[in-house]
Amino acid sequence: MASIPITSQSTPQPATNSPAGDTFKTEYHPNSGRAPAIETFSTFGCSRPTPGPESIVDDKPWHPFTSRADFEFAELAHQAALNKDQTDRMLQLIWRIVEGNTKFTFKSHLEVSRAWAQAAHQMTPFEKHVISVPYKREEREFEVHIRPLWDWAMDLLQDPLLAPHFVWDAQRLYKHDGTHFERFIHEPWTADRWWEVQSALPNNGVPFAFILYADKTHLTSSGNVKGYPVIARCGNLPVGIRNGNGVGGGRVVGWLPIVPEDAEFDGTLSYTNLKRVVWHESFSKMLESIILYAKTGFSHKCFDAILRWLYPLILILSADYEEQCVMALIRGLGSNCPCPVCLVPSTELRDHATTYPDRTVEDAKARLELYLRDRAAGEETLKEQSLRPIKNAFWVVKNSNPHETLTFDPLHVLDIGLWGHHFFEEIKRFMKALGCTAEKTIDQQFDAFPQWRNLNHFKSVMKVYFSDGNKFRDIGKQMLYAAQNVLTRKDDPVGYELLKAIASYLKLTMYITLDVHTESTLAAGEAELLVFQQRIQNWNFPKMHALKHAFRDIRDKGASRNSSTRPNEAHHGPLRRAYLLQTNRKDVANQVLKLDHTSLVSELIRGRIIHLEEEHLKHTMTRQELEEASDLDNVRDDSAFDGHLHLGAPQAPVSFKQMEEGNASNRAFGGFRKKFTKFINNFVVANKIPFPDGVTRLEPLETDQIQEHRYLKVNYESTVDWKLAIDYLRCNPNFHGSERRDCALIRTHDKDGNDKAIFVRILLMFKYTVCDRIFEFALILPMDSPIGPRRIVDQDLGLTRLRARPLVSSEFIPLQSIIRSALLVPDFDNYKDFFLVDLVDTDMFLCAQRLQ
Repeated sequence: MASIPITSQSTPQPATNSPAGDTFKTEYHPNSGRAPAIETFSTFGCSRPTPGPESIVDDKPWHPFTSRADFEFAELAHQAALNKDQTDRMLQLIWRIVEGNTKFTFKSHLEVSRAWAQAAHQMTPFEKHVISVPYKREEREFEVHIRPLWDWAMDLLQDPLLAPHFVWDAQRLYKHDGTHFERFIHEPWTADRWWEVQSALPNNGVPFAFILYADKTHLTSSGNVKGYPVIARCGNLPVGIRNGNGVGGGRVVGWLPIVPEDAEFDGTLSYTNLKRVVWHESFSKMLESIILYAKTGFSHKCFDAILRWLYPLILILSADYEEQCVMALIRGLGSNCPCPVCLVPSTELRDHATTYPDRTVEDAKARLELYLRDRAAGEETLKEQSLRPIKNAFWVVKNSNPHETLTFDPLHVLDIGLWGHHFFEEIKRFMKALGCTAEKTIDQQFDAFPQWRNLNHFKSVMKVYFSDGNKFRDIGKQMLYAAQNVLTRKDDPVGYELLKAIASYLKLTMYITLDVHTESTLAAGEAELLVFQQRIQNWNFPKMHALKHAFRDIRDKGASRNSSTRPNEAHHGPLRRAYLLQTNRKDVANQVLKLDHTSLVSELIRGRIIHLEEEHLKHTMTRQELEEASDLDNVRDDSAFDGHLHLGAPQAPVSFKQMEEGNASNRAFGGFRKKFTKFINNFVVANKIPFPDGVTRLEPLETDQIQEHRYLKVNYESTVDWKLAIDYLRCNPNFHGSERRDCALIRTHDKDGNDKAIFVRILLMFKYTVCDRIFEFALILPMDSPIGPRRIVDQDLGLTRLRARPLVSSEFIPLQSIIRSALLVPDFDNYKDFFLVDLVDTDMFLCAQRLQ
């Protein structure tokens, strides 16, 4: 291997074979009146709206609290779930020690409560309604709590910090791949449905897109107390805001009634229908505020000073299968047509090659009308399509066909469903049949799996039982590597076929969960779906069928993270915590929703304070001071930084002699100074670095010093969305009690001087001064030793096998040649071999596909 001698590199640029590969094209909907735009990589997506004439900086953003200190105390007391007595005691303590350095006025819990009550009016509060539903010749009443959807939308529209981020017009985005422009999709407004809706609106009309989620949640561990929150998100805001935790993120807008269990009627068709009627009558209350505007539009002067007519619609309904059946008013599992989107027969749910007719609102209405005229005939026609004899709440909202808005959910279909409840259980069943030794081997190999950022580590998995989708997902990503030497083709042919199916499933999930989709990745994902169908031929249930709609939903409504229930279910925890720690367990809905509203107002005020501080810094600090403050921020693990690399965790400088003596037992460090001398001279010549006067060759002395660093952050261009991403690498002999030497993908040359990329293990990262300039280098072990013909198991399971060179083959490289980190896991039966874990993230997945 001959490393590319690189001395410096600025922000990573897109790797293309043609200048055109750096080009992006945006086509705006014709009704927008905007001409197509062609931009380069450096400018695409970087434009910002011009600030309006009025300042959006509030010099007292904590209002109506008397002071910032008052707000921050109230915020802390709310977040810590302090009760009345605890709040009073804390305030008494503060007033005993306060020195008058800040304005602080609270003296009791009552005063804190009054301040929150006054602040609550800054956002739309909840309303309580009572609905009456007839059942068995009596009227049953149920309470529903709502935050009117359009009032909540106006809260967002009138927030000056959110206003610049709204996107109104449909867009079609393209990236030049070196030969032609290829379309790509990510946000909802870049997908087909938004374009179709805007085409049906008047010329000055634009969609205001709601994303709604609903599901029951347990407020106690025993499950005796439940809540039924409805969470809304605005599809016009970028995903970073929409799926975030701030004011522009998801918000509880409803609390549906739960029909109590009834020993006499529960399970009967009539009682099940009662529950559905209550659900849709309750949901109708929440939709009331947008029904008219969905038809007529709402005139609004936007941040760019353009007057637009906003037409609200439900773009996405995010829910698990059971909730989707409620939303679509179908009879669900065991019925003739159990899909809420299409009319696939219950016997053909495993068939992904055939496309069945979509459900339509017109057809459902016609069948319901027949039922209302003739129950016997109507019941038969409803059963044909597994419909219930109930009016759907979404029918009255224009452009909100529930069968079109119901969208693929990766959390419940993939992580919890196909993997957690099916594949994982099958794996455990096979391992149990093989005996304790097989189970123990799997657990040991999971424990030996390298630690990695954002990847859960498991000491054992064979005896764990939980329903955490994130943990299920991470077990799935690691299972193939841990089981490939246990469920072998020779010892367990059926189990080996299961691994082949899992390999296809994992590849399919990587395509589905991409944050940005091109025409190529969509086609590749659909092709893999058919491969998966062939490998699993006896799974005939709704979640298996749901895969059929995954890629169409992406084309229609954008990347799967737009519809995932994952960010919505994250709200269950705070609601549960509020109930357990801050209520008296009575009048549950009122108390929990009041606390949730307080959280919303707190986020609103906190956002204003942060904005005020940022503006204050801009006006009071010089450019140099701002840059120095930014440099200090780079110490934080998750902060952005300039350039390609940022070295951290510096160690005390040591001499070459000390480095060699300290690693005398490690063959990779043999001849360390001699090897480095050869490298540094080649490096200096290749990079045209002038030698000191009278010097023709560098000869590092034993006493010359280098400074080791044990932490590296790397900026790299993601192959998924072409944006800068940050990677994190460790090279530490004792990281939390264990040695950690991360691997990386680097740029290098082959023996003929051609560019190539290889994987390496980092053995040492250090700085060294050359001709009064400081350079950053690494000692690495290449993982490119020849392997020979690809093994059948690697082909069947899609494994990328790498083999380490002997330790004496270690080399030096400039750190600038590192592209990004790489996770390698040992082949536990071949100690020199490793597998590339391309499932660790979608960028590495696409990189691995291209390398193959």
